[in-house]
Amino acid sequence: MPRPEIQAPPEIFYNEAEARKYTTSSRIIEIQAKISERALELLSLPNDGVPRLLLDIGCGSGLSGETLSENGHHWIGYDISQSMLDVALEREAEGDLLLADMGQGLGLRPGVIDGAISISAVQWLCYADKSSHEPRMRLKAFFGSLYRCLARGARAVLQLYAENMNQSEMIMTYAMRAGFAGGVVVDWPHSSKARKAYLVLTCGPPSMQTSLPKGKGEDGGMCSDDDESGDDESQTVGIYDRNRPRKKLKVNKKGKGREWILKKKEQMRRKGHDVPPDTKYTARKRKARF
Repeated sequence: MPRPEIQAPPEIFYNEAEARKYTTSSRIIEIQAKISERALELLSLPNDGVPRLLLDIGCGSGLSGETLSENGHHWIGYDISQSMLDVALEREAEGDLLLADMGQGLGLRPGVIDGAISISAVQWLCYADKSSHEPRMRLKAFFGSLYRCLARGARAVLQLYAENMNQSEMIMTYAMRAGFAGGVVVDWPHSSKARKAYLVLTCGPPSMQTSLPKGKGEDGGMCSDDDESGDDESQTVGIYDRNRPRKKLKVNKKGKGREWILKKKEQMRRKGHDVPPDTKYTARKRKARF
């Protein structure tokens, strides 16, 4: 069966029938609960009993939001499917729900979010569903807005199903360009079915507190260092450098100035070339016509 991302855009694929089928499946509910618990664990929120304001990107029918509510947190849910949000309202999800396209940016105030999770959603940005969609620009808008709305030091944990290594690298590249530090944590790396990849991002430069946790092994425990040193497909932790591009230098649109031309002429004279003398007309721009 082809991947959902290939069949149709998310707002069309998750229609009313698919949304109800997704939410009533006991298997999907169980998987969503486990992944959400793991994502919340990777957020590493302080265990001080204070509720945090979290973001659930691609919240769907609110299955992952239930985990956040059960742990005493407030949350805001984003999803592009109206049918999924309608089911979430019927189920009386406790979070604030927003119908929005994450590829156009999140549109939240800077520094107001204490953490963010996303379950099986970010990989949708790698597909162009409309002629106006450019995956790289959509990833840039998403990660840029996510970085701005997170408090400094806050984490975002994005569980995703990348189709191939190129998709993973493209997603990671634009996350690092936005300013995030972090990497990929993989649970059960040697299992084809249970394998789960989490993009763990920290808002701000890397530090001792931002070190990545280890992925879980087949027995549910943390993987050993031997497991981490395998090939890329089986690696449990992948750490990437923060790579925020520098601002481009301003370019003089007027072109080469008089000083530059005089300097070049002097260099040519030193080399023994026959150079016309300097006059008041040197480096003066000619008119379009005589």
